[in-house]
Amino acid sequence: MAKNRKLGKTTAQRKAMLRTQVTDLLVNEKITTTLARAKETQAIANSLIALAIKEKDNFEMEDKKIVRAKRDTNGNKVTELVKSKNGKEYLKVVKEEVTEKRQKDMPSRLNARRKIMNTVCKVKDADGRNIDIPAKLFGELAERYATAGKVGGYTRIIKVGPRKGDAAEMAILELLK
Repeated sequence: MAKNRKLGKTTAQRKAMLRTQVTDLLVNEKITTTLARAKETQAIANSLIALAIKEKDNFEMEDKKIVRAKRDTNGNKVTELVKSKNGKEYLKVVKEEVTEKRQKDMPSRLNARRKIMNTVCKVKDADGRNIDIPAKLFGELAERYATAGKVGGYTRIIKVGPRKGDAAEMAILELLK
């Protein structure tokens, strides 16, 4: 007996479709799809959320030295006039060295992050900036469900009824609050 539904697709098409649906669910927290697809997507999403909850606090803070361009009050790079060996003058950006606190993932959290990144697609928001889905999972979603004290059951399926056209059973898949 098969472990998962075939959904009328080849393996590559099915995996790509499920990746996209899981990504949409994690970004928008609610999707509408067929019942069979919702059940498959629910299993993947629940496993990713459980993985994020397990590894949410598995990091350490470290001081990181960063060399970057010095900025003025307007946010522009500060430059200085410099002479080269052959006597020509040019503008050189002034650098500054700062120390920042950064999160360093422990090996198991790093592995979890890689699993999440292999399971979801890269997404951009309306402004064209990348949405960091692993950060959302480890931060917002893991915090929401860890405080609830739940083990599993992070999503729910609400049946909507048949779709007009082919009468496929439709459902809404959403993350619980």
